[in-house]
Amino acid sequence: MGIIAQSQITCPHCGEVQEETMPTDACQFFYTCPNCKELIKAKPGDCCVFCSYGTIPCPPIQEGNRCC
Repeated sequence: MGIIAQSQITCPHCGEVQEETMPTDACQFFYTCPNCKELIKAKPGDCCVFCSYGTIPCPPIQEGNRCC
């Protein structure tokens, strides 16, 4: 099975859901919600915002590797 690059990220502040393309060559620690403009940070212990708030984990985690 191939890597899924799209994930729906849900803002923990306002509940806005956006489909985003995940980077394959870097971790994304921060994300600015397009609706409420709040800066979202990865939860402690998670490598990125997609692992914290996305429907699909980031590509390195999908591959069974460690992320950043």
